[in-house]
Amino acid sequence: MDTSEIKAAPAPDTPVTFDGNSEPSRSKKLGIYFIESDNRRMAFGRSYIGGTTPVNIHGKPIADLSKTGGWTATLFIFGNEMAERMAYFGLSVNMVAFMFYVMHRPFASSSNAVNNFLGISQASSVLGGFLADAYLGRYWTIAIFTTIYLAGLTGITLCASMNIFLPNQDKCDRLSLLLGICEPAKPWQMLYLYIVLYVTGFGAAGIRPCVSSFGADQFDERSKNYKSHLDRFFNFFYLSVTIGAIVAFTLVVYIQMERGWGFAFGSLAIAMGISNMLFFIGTPMYRHRLPGGSPLTRVAQVLVAAFRKRKASFSSSELIGLYEVPGKHSAIKGSGKIAHTDDFRCLDKAALQLKEDGVDPNPWRLCTVTQVEEVKILLKLIPVTACTVMINVVLTEYLTLSIQQAYTMNTQMGRLKLPVTCMPVFPGLSIFLILSLYYSIFVPISRRITGHPHGASQLQRVGIGLAVSIVSVAWAGFFERYRRNYAIKHGYEFGFLTPMPDLSAFWLLIQYCLIGIAEVFCIVGLLEFLYEEAPDAMKSIGSSYAALAGGLGCFAASILNSIIKSVTGSPEKRQPSWLSQNINTGRFDYFYWLLTVLSVINFCAFLYLAHRYKYRAEQKFETGEQVVTCNPNASVGI
Repeated sequence: MDTSEIKAAPAPDTPVTFDGNSEPSRSKKLGIYFIESDNRRMAFGRSYIGGTTPVNIHGKPIADLSKTGGWTATLFIFGNEMAERMAYFGLSVNMVAFMFYVMHRPFASSSNAVNNFLGISQASSVLGGFLADAYLGRYWTIAIFTTIYLAGLTGITLCASMNIFLPNQDKCDRLSLLLGICEPAKPWQMLYLYIVLYVTGFGAAGIRPCVSSFGADQFDERSKNYKSHLDRFFNFFYLSVTIGAIVAFTLVVYIQMERGWGFAFGSLAIAMGISNMLFFIGTPMYRHRLPGGSPLTRVAQVLVAAFRKRKASFSSSELIGLYEVPGKHSAIKGSGKIAHTDDFRCLDKAALQLKEDGVDPNPWRLCTVTQVEEVKILLKLIPVTACTVMINVVLTEYLTLSIQQAYTMNTQMGRLKLPVTCMPVFPGLSIFLILSLYYSIFVPISRRITGHPHGASQLQRVGIGLAVSIVSVAWAGFFERYRRNYAIKHGYEFGFLTPMPDLSAFWLLIQYCLIGIAEVFCIVGLLEFLYEEAPDAMKSIGSSYAALAGGLGCFAASILNSIIKSVTGSPEKRQPSWLSQNINTGRFDYFYWLLTVLSVINFCAFLYLAHRYKYRAEQKFETGEQVVTCNPNASVGI
């Protein structure tokens, strides 16, 4: 190739420069030439508000930023997330029991139905992220979907409160439930329940990817304390999630036991209504980011343009350079420019400006460097996020398997007998404790080891969480083996719903606390990682990756359960599966160890990907020329 740098087209009336040579010479470097300009008309014909400048709810620049945003604004956002998580966990822990005891559905199908609900509500978060980044903005997306969420919770409350939506409960005792001879819910009754349940899940899908990003938007990225504020925000954000879970596993369960299902689900609807009101009250204090237009369109343009120019050469005599608009701001509303990187070199073809492209290029044939880099970033985030699916599988399995374990054990705590459905509160309590002590204990100790100002990098925290989850599920396998042998030895093999008085359920606290610690490090680190690494105009979609991993974890858990039941069980030979409804004849210990092996494999894959991952470099485009070079022969990095 030519020895001088090939530079992208400069501003109008400025000649193309080839480092003083009239003809480009051979080189292995491609350069991008940025020129500051007052010409800030956007490429798509819209008026311009530069970069990532925060605006008010009307889309106008905020005159005095000190009167908006900051920790005060995030308090209203924390409240909304707390109520949403309270409803989410309240449904996850109570809906299986509601379908089994009230709607008279088999336990296995009830569990799968709730797992599918949890999976859909998380996996469809990509839709909410897309709408926020493309058209609505994060505020209006939250406002609309939180109202849908409230409507769904209201419908569930009506289902649990009105006899018309319920099957006949007469002559349906515990034995009848176990034998499956209670009158089942009518098809239309189950249809109504599924509709309101999935309306609730759809509402959650719009909230989840936007709340954490909207809260992080309240901090000024030009502040010297921005990184510290962001780090603490995501920890406090997850603390609000934990508080919502604790309330769901205690207060909501207590209301259900004392006042019934209608009051329990009604309390979730009331909490969501109050949080909606508080969220809207905080409206004047919020900082907003303008939606950047359809990210799917921009991604499609890059793929189409790269394909159309797949035969173009980086050394072609027709090559002008890598295309970027003049000025220090990008052509994408709400986004700064992104410097060129060496990853996914095939996509760079979309930004190769040839003489034939002319002065008014077709966006489906020529894209800016920033637009190409957006697609690269989204692709680079996928492998790391995929490695967190496994911990979500473990979390999903714990919600059902550990509850079945607890049913066979003594939940007495002094004079207080805890309901089995309260057991998942202990991971929440461990998360609350860890987050409370995080900055006073973990950060100072780890800072001395790693030298990192926050104790550990984002990917290091994700890795710590994955490692602790392996320990948690391995311990669960060892303890389940002991519990099962104890039950058989003391004559409880077929009395799987009879608590063993001499075996305390609080042995489960070890696996609960370990998975709580794992969740703190992995999920909080992932949320911060996705927000900081995602492109400016795709923050909500980036955040939705975490929810998507959670949804895939739920689906993977359901698929894995079905496979294990079909492979390990044989009705003809009267051989129970590992996940038999009678936990004492099943082999939950084998299943936990299978999860351990899968988690170890997943952790090894994560270590490889994390080692290769390169964090986004901070780029500042100042007046004058800045040349960013790259090696066209470099291999694609992840």
